[in-house]
Amino acid sequence: MTQTRSAAPVARQMLNKVPEVTLWFWVIKILCTTVGESFADWVNMTLGVGLVNTAILFTAIFVVVLTVQMRLRQYVPTAYWLTVVVVSVTGTLYTDILTDQYGVPLWISTTVFSVLLAAVFAIWYAREGTLSIHSIVTTPREAFYWLAVLVTFALGTATGDWTLELTGWGPGKSVLLPLALIGIVTALWRFGANPVLTFWLAYILTRPLGANIGDWLATPHSEKGLGLGTFGTSLIFLGAILVTVVYLTISRADVIEDDATLESRAPVSTPLRRRISLAVLAVTAVGTLSLLAWANAQPHTSALEAEGPAPSCSGSPVDQAGATQQVAANFPADSVDNYRTIAQDTLDLVDSSDQSGAQSRITDLETAWDDDQGSLQPKDCQAWTYVDQQIDAVLTAVRDSNPDQATQDQALQDLLATLG
Repeated sequence: MTQTRSAAPVARQMLNKVPEVTLWFWVIKILCTTVGESFADWVNMTLGVGLVNTAILFTAIFVVVLTVQMRLRQYVPTAYWLTVVVVSVTGTLYTDILTDQYGVPLWISTTVFSVLLAAVFAIWYAREGTLSIHSIVTTPREAFYWLAVLVTFALGTATGDWTLELTGWGPGKSVLLPLALIGIVTALWRFGANPVLTFWLAYILTRPLGANIGDWLATPHSEKGLGLGTFGTSLIFLGAILVTVVYLTISRADVIEDDATLESRAPVSTPLRRRISLAVLAVTAVGTLSLLAWANAQPHTSALEAEGPAPSCSGSPVDQAGATQQVAANFPADSVDNYRTIAQDTLDLVDSSDQSGAQSRITDLETAWDDDQGSLQPKDCQAWTYVDQQIDAVLTAVRDSNPDQATQDQALQDLLATLG
């Protein structure tokens, strides 16, 4: 007891650096997560910056805003939530680079980030004796906190994308699973589960929830989305974040005043309730894995039902002239324009001897094409197969360990010809 009291003045050199966990906290956290998904896609794909360059840009921005946040002596809503927005984009991009740039399977990314997060928590607890965000009052604790937040965003991205890969669910349906899991975690917290465990579980789950909401809003109507686009979605949510931060700055509704107030608001918890909660979480985990395994075993046709049965590819394959006509007639013009823009950008980079830039840009084509497969293939299976083979040839040529410019030029020009 003597050591604890003597250490308290040192540990309390700063006021708590994070907000109180209220409903406002979770609302703005989901808003930030949605922006992280949509804004990263807009900068990377729509603006054509490229995945790696976008990651480098936001890593630099993250260092700057984190430095400002760490130098403050108390919680400031503007600085704190700006850091969360930037770290959400950055963590998302790190996972996307592993998946799209280096071809790391999502289950491996999920496993690696899970182990990394466990290691961060273990070192944090061994050094500080707590993982509670209500005790972020020293620089080391804040450093551990932001490192954990960064890893949770990367883990949430990998887990969410892996779930979509396993299930084949559409953008609207994919919101339901993380929403249901967050509801279970919230109910267990109110029942008396470990508050630190439930907080970090919910924090991880809000990442796929926010990302799926962003995808649902940005996805075109033809693919069962709301058709707002990545830029429109980003503007709406950035505006909502700004309004919320202004309100919190004025009202101080999320400022932690003292430990006694927090303890008075905390749900009643006993060892028995915590054990029951752990058992429920274990059952929920088993049930979730069983659901994913079942969904993975299905033919993944739910997202395509509105399109009708997929045309057969058993007939004679089309030639380039036929494929060009069918692409123009059957594929959405905005999607084809996007593929053509990326292919032309890649060709320009190849011709300017920027091989690394070409490899980064062509990954955007691979991602866009794979994302659209569910909507394009049923429209015209033969044309889709023809273009898919051409894209494979482009990817092979551009990513060759000893790339040949003539081979790359030919593959890209063939693809551009098919795309009109």
